[in-house]
Amino acid sequence: MSLLGRAGHEPAARESGYAAHRAGVKRLLDSYRAIPPGAVVRLAKKTSNLFRARAATTAPGLDVSGLGQVIAVDPEARTADVAGMTTYEDLVAATLPYGLAPLVVPQLKTITLGGAVTGLGIESTSFRNGLPHESVLEMDILTGAGEIITATPTGENADLFHGFPNSYGTLGYAVRLKIELEPVLPFVELRHVRFHNLRDMEAELARIVEERRYDNEDVDYLDGVVFSAGESYLTLGRKTDEPGPVSDYTGMDIFYRSLQHADGVKRDRLTIADYLWRWDTDWFWCSRAFGAQNPKIRRLWPKSHRRSSFYWKLVALDRKHHIGDRLEARKGNPPQERVVQDIEVPVQHTADFVEWFLREIPIEPIWLCPLRLRAVDDPATENARPWPLYPLEPQRTYVNVGFWSAVPTKRGQPEGAANRAIEKIVSAFDGHKSLYSDSYYDEAEFAQLYGGDTYTELKNRYDPDQRLLNLYSKAVQRK
Repeated sequence: MSLLGRAGHEPAARESGYAAHRAGVKRLLDSYRAIPPGAVVRLAKKTSNLFRARAATTAPGLDVSGLGQVIAVDPEARTADVAGMTTYEDLVAATLPYGLAPLVVPQLKTITLGGAVTGLGIESTSFRNGLPHESVLEMDILTGAGEIITATPTGENADLFHGFPNSYGTLGYAVRLKIELEPVLPFVELRHVRFHNLRDMEAELARIVEERRYDNEDVDYLDGVVFSAGESYLTLGRKTDEPGPVSDYTGMDIFYRSLQHADGVKRDRLTIADYLWRWDTDWFWCSRAFGAQNPKIRRLWPKSHRRSSFYWKLVALDRKHHIGDRLEARKGNPPQERVVQDIEVPVQHTADFVEWFLREIPIEPIWLCPLRLRAVDDPATENARPWPLYPLEPQRTYVNVGFWSAVPTKRGQPEGAANRAIEKIVSAFDGHKSLYSDSYYDEAEFAQLYGGDTYTELKNRYDPDQRLLNLYSKAVQRK
């Protein structure tokens, strides 16, 4: 254990963490009381990993500036107490010295733990560890009523605990979360397995999820990338403490390009920290939109700005000043429709969806990430749907498909035509769509997909005066 690890476990350090957290909670409550009656309660937060626009407001927001720290790590119990606005970058930095990590670490450094739980985070451990909210043991939540309550899986607020995921701040905000951690090793050995046929890739993906092995080696991490119908890859990661050379994709080399090869299997190795953040340097492949993958530009691009948070600032500028559409107009092209989405479909529909997508939506590459809800210990609840606002089925493998770009609009088509078509096909394949970006469902279909009466009951119990926006208003109506 490192000196950093031992220091973080000292009683004085733990008490200091809790004292700082209590001060942050006080600022939060004071800011809640300063919001005028009738005004919508929102976070006073400058950064976000959401791609939805929202209506402007002049009302003050919630002060969460004191809720961005890891409160304490317990390496023996393998748990951490974490303030709700703590980024995964800071969380991982606090746990890795103990040889531990969160069970699921979403791909981008500035995603917050509270955001990943109230939204939906996912990564290459999700085929065995589920989604981030499934490793939460308890949460302190500021409700719309201005109360901080503790929610656990079986306590009096268990309904809020299970309804909180996918509520996107409409039932409250996570102030503190106690989460499970898992052991990690210093390195991850990678195998990039190429497929020339999407059906073969789908079949192998389903088998690996079940067996957690490939070619006589364990698989601890699993995701994939589709470049075209004839070129797709599964990346299989294995924990290891074996010493040896490692690759570095924070400089000139680009991670997603390292996957590509003619046939068979290509091997690579990363430190565990570089593996967890392998996608952040180039925001998967989205940095190419800013020229950052051009070798000449990349040499001049400050290394500190090769990260998703900086690209986000460029996106915000484009959104504010419509730079991209203006450039397209100069070329005589129509405005672009943003198609930035993650969807889940059952594994047996992966190839169906990807084939449709490649035909209809001119975006590539595409990210693939399999997931299963975590197994439960209680056989009586084994077949229950414990997360009503995003009701995936237990014991069923899904594949998250991520695509993040824009397509030209077509004259005569309704707003969001491409996104509407995606929503329709995802429903046809018995899938779901995350709500961090643009959505176009009508109210009845939205209710059917995202909680229905259960959500209404939770809203009325924990936000009786409707101080927080409801989910449909926030996700679809962009309020």
